[in-house]
Amino acid sequence: MGMMNGVLSMLFSGGPTAIREAAELFRVNAEAADRRDLELRRAVLEEFSHEFAQPRATTFDRLIDGANRLPRPLMALGTVGLAVSAMVDPVWFAARMQGMALVPEPLWWLMGAIISFYFGARYQAKGQEFQRSIAGTMAMAPVVARNLQQLRVLSDAGSDVGAYAGRAEPAGLQNSGTMPRSQGPNPALEDWRAGL
Repeated sequence: MGMMNGVLSMLFSGGPTAIREAAELFRVNAEAADRRDLELRRAVLEEFSHEFAQPRATTFDRLIDGANRLPRPLMALGTVGLAVSAMVDPVWFAARMQGMALVPEPLWWLMGAIISFYFGARYQAKGQEFQRSIAGTMAMAPVVARNLQQLRVLSDAGSDVGAYAGRAEPAGLQNSGTMPRSQGPNPALEDWRAGL
C-alpha cells in the first residue's frame, strides 16, 4: 500500500496541473486550441484592416479598379452586339468574321487560357454553391419519401372527406407548415354536414 501511495504521489504531486499536462500529451487542449485560433483570426483581421485603412484616392487606383470591372460586361455586351450586327448588316459582319479566320491558332489557345483563368475562380465558386444546394435538397429526401408514403396510405384508404373528420394526421407525416392540423371538432363543418 505504501508503494502505491508513493507511485501515485510521484505521478500526481504537481496537483491538477500535472494531470492536465499528462492529459495534453494524448489529447489537444480544446480551450488552448480555441484561444490560438482566436488569436490567429484576430491577427488576420488586423492585417486586413491595415491593408484597407488607407483609402485609395489616387486617380491611378480608381482607374485600375474600374478597368478590373470591365471584362465581363464588355464580353457579354460584345457578344450580343455581334449577334445584332449580323442581323443589321450581314456584309459588314461577314467581313469581320473573315478577319477572325486569319487569327493564328496559337493566339486562340492563348486567349482561351486567359479567359479560362479569368472566369475559372467564379465558375468554381458557383459550382461549389450548386453542390451545397444539391446536398441540402438530398438531405430532405427521406422526409419527403415518408410523407409520400403516408399520403399513399391515406389515398388507398379512400378519398371520402367525411371518413377522416376529427382524425389526427398519421404519426409519420411531418407537417411542413402548409398542411393544416386538425384541432378537434369543427362546429361550422358539423353545421354544414347537417345541412346536406
